[in-house]
Amino acid sequence: MKQPSRFWRIAAILFVLINIAGAIYAVAVGEQMHAEGHLALLGVGFVGYLFMRGSAIRRQRMEPPTDDETRIAYLQQSVDAMALELERLGEAQRFHEKLKAERKEPSDKP
Repeated sequence: MKQPSRFWRIAAILFVLINIAGAIYAVAVGEQMHAEGHLALLGVGFVGYLFMRGSAIRRQRMEPPTDDETRIAYLQQSVDAMALELERLGEAQRFHEKLKAERKEPSDKP
C-alpha cells in the first residue's frame, strides 16, 4: 500500500493532538458542548481515516499483477474461461440448429 506523504502524516497527528487537547481543556473549564465538539471531530477524523484506508486497499487490489509469471497465469485463466464460454455457446447453437431441423422435417404419418 502506498504510504501517505510526510505532510499528511504530520497534519493528521496535529489534528488528533489538537482535538484531544481541546477536549481535555473544555472538560476542565466545564464546557460540555465544546468537549463534545472536539470528540465529534475526532470521530469524523477516524471515520475518514477508515474510508481512506479502505479506498487504498481497493485500489491496490485492482492493480494488475507486477511479475511476469503472475500476469501470464492470469492471462491463461482468462483464455481458459473464454474458451469454456465459447464451447458452451457452440453447444447451445448446435442444439438450436438440431431443434430447427427437427421442426422442418415433415411427419411420415398420413
